[in-house]
Amino acid sequence: MLKGAKVSGRPKSLQEAKEWMLAKLAARNHPMNALPADEGIEWIQGVPGLDGESWGSYWEQLGAQVSLQADVAEQGGDGRLASALYQKASGLYFMGRFPCPNHPAKQRCAAAERQAYIQGARHWKEPIRRVVIPFRGREAEGKEIVLLVRMPAGVERPPVVVMWGGVDAYKEQMTAASDAFLAQGVATVAMDNAGTGESPVRGVPDAERQFIAAFDWVERQAEFRGARVGCLGRSFGGYWATKLAHLMPERLAGCVNWGGGAHHMFQPEWVEASRYPDSYLMELVETRSLMLGATDDSEYLGGFKRLSLLDQGVLEQPCAPLLLVNGKEDRQCPVEDISLLIGSGSPKTVRLFPGGHMGLTPQTLPTIVDWLCKQVKGQGVRS
Repeated sequence: MLKGAKVSGRPKSLQEAKEWMLAKLAARNHPMNALPADEGIEWIQGVPGLDGESWGSYWEQLGAQVSLQADVAEQGGDGRLASALYQKASGLYFMGRFPCPNHPAKQRCAAAERQAYIQGARHWKEPIRRVVIPFRGREAEGKEIVLLVRMPAGVERPPVVVMWGGVDAYKEQMTAASDAFLAQGVATVAMDNAGTGESPVRGVPDAERQFIAAFDWVERQAEFRGARVGCLGRSFGGYWATKLAHLMPERLAGCVNWGGGAHHMFQPEWVEASRYPDSYLMELVETRSLMLGATDDSEYLGGFKRLSLLDQGVLEQPCAPLLLVNGKEDRQCPVEDISLLIGSGSPKTVRLFPGGHMGLTPQTLPTIVDWLCKQVKGQGVRS
């Protein structure tokens, strides 16, 4: 085991961060699965620093080089090569804005990542359609929601899953999950978690407004079998899947909380203990703060505390079928939240995997996809 892969309780040094990245790259786990296994080693070893300027500019330069290669392939009529290169560039830009775009160089990477991702997806067998829907945001909130829609080939009026990531995985990181759903004849609608990417709202206690607006749009589309949709929230996004399962059980066929919290995660003692988990590369507090809209530690602690679903009084309400998935040794989100959820309200389904945050094993995503596909096809458990 590389030393950097197990550092916790303090920020990682540059060398430790490189060791952490190399370990994740070898395992093909987030966030390093955005990079090719071969070239990724050299790119990681070349990282000059972890500060925003050094980090963002380094990956931006690499992404720009590959983007130029993709442009040449596109102009030459080689769509397959262009697609592969655009996706490669998107992965590099993703690294440049990771874990959050809190510096101008990282903000440039975030914009370039979105552009390269869409350019590459045009050539897929099941391409992405970018849809922008209106959102009635409050003052200082955004006025639109960006959705990335994919339809399974040859399926008329498919069931649909709406999905989103956590604090650092945006809609552009939902490709593997989308591919798995499409393979089972289920359409996908990817969007950004509250307070991330192009989301119009911060991670405020009622940010479910943006997800409900997306569900409303889905149900109005004749191309979907959208009467009872499914939803998947990844990492921190699992929190919103859990809340929505309790707020609108009659509308949701099934929800998955993959590594998200409910109450214990938002308590000051856990917030303090999880500042520098070994499972996170860097800037977890800064990334969560950006999501919350917090400008100092007091706002950070207060913003988290207000998210407690126990304190909001929703856990004893009727609940849509809900699958809770995590790793047994998670240090970012306490497994105690699963115990709280299964001891409250409607029965839930639980699957714990070995390891840390999100329980990343070869069986994890297939387990989630199989369960949720059964739910949206009317073959699973009922609330």
